[in-house]
Amino acid sequence: MEFAGQLRQWRTRRRVSQLELALRAGTTQRHVSFLERGRSAPGRAMVVRLAESLEIPLRERNALLLSAGYAPAYAQTALDDPELAPVIGALQRVMAAHMPYPAVVIDRHSDLVAANDAFFRLVADVDPSLLQPPVNVARVVLHPRGLASRIANLDEWAWHVLDNLGRQARRDPDDQLESLIAELEGYVPERPRSSGPDHLGFSVPLRLRSDLGELRLLTTLTYFGTAVDVTVAELKMEAFLPADAATAAALNELAGR
Repeated sequence: MEFAGQLRQWRTRRRVSQLELALRAGTTQRHVSFLERGRSAPGRAMVVRLAESLEIPLRERNALLLSAGYAPAYAQTALDDPELAPVIGALQRVMAAHMPYPAVVIDRHSDLVAANDAFFRLVADVDPSLLQPPVNVARVVLHPRGLASRIANLDEWAWHVLDNLGRQARRDPDDQLESLIAELEGYVPERPRSSGPDHLGFSVPLRLRSDLGELRLLTTLTYFGTAVDVTVAELKMEAFLPADAATAAALNELAGR
């Protein structure tokens, strides 16, 4: 797609008016209108400012630059490249410090990049085929031969996961992510219709059955908000936290086994 069409599509997707985008990018509404109609050609700096103003992911910013006739501005370093060793090392140290609670690092498709020992203990009894690389964490959680059979609130939790993935796909369209969502929807129960979910006001807990009783886990997500490398920008760390004292004690016991 040409630059004009991509810019108009991203602005519409972000629900931003031409005037608001112009104010954010330090230009005029007339200039934005001309760019969207292909009547003006943007400078490289303007493409970058527009992309930043629309919070377009780095991968798609490169595509926008290419459509305007400019070279990509953001590197895309392989995960095993030595240049990323400090980043991966820092994430591994954070996950190690999070023990005895599970934590994973995933990419934009929910594929596993790294995990701590507590996560592997949590999924030790899932079908081994689900743990063959590339491991998709969303699939491990929601697949019938994954954790799904142990999730007490599967209908609620599954749609919590799927809704988050759906929002991501709508905000930053991706064919592979759409395919994953379609696959996962085939595994889970119908969306619950009750209007009063049984969860804490600020978060949906994962209620996981175990030989130590029911574990109640909350999750937090951490992103690299200032990354200038495509690969790093697409990484996120998901950390599980105990929602009650009994779960904290059970996770400590699991870690000591």
